[in-house]
Amino acid sequence: MLIHCPFCGARPSEEFAVLGDAGPKRPEAPGDDTGSDPEAWYDYVYLRDNPRGVHREFWQHVGGCRAWLVVKRDTATHEMHSVQLARKATAGREAS
Repeated sequence: MLIHCPFCGARPSEEFAVLGDAGPKRPEAPGDDTGSDPEAWYDYVYLRDNPRGVHREFWQHVGGCRAWLVVKRDTATHEMHSVQLARKATAGREAS
């Protein structure tokens, strides 16, 4: 399986580390004024879906430029749909 790194080009998947679902949004820190309950943190840290089909995941190019990426791929066929830098893929989520 090849992953197209924006900096290094197409590289074998063995150069990358899969770091999980790119979907969950981090809850507010417990010390903030808004605060969040421990259950929200438990869900964020421990509970993950294991979908079959197209899914967004964080990957890191550990054997190359060390960039963090968001890879959209099909978990059943391993077909790559898109790859983008994580900082660009998650920039819009910070405001919401």
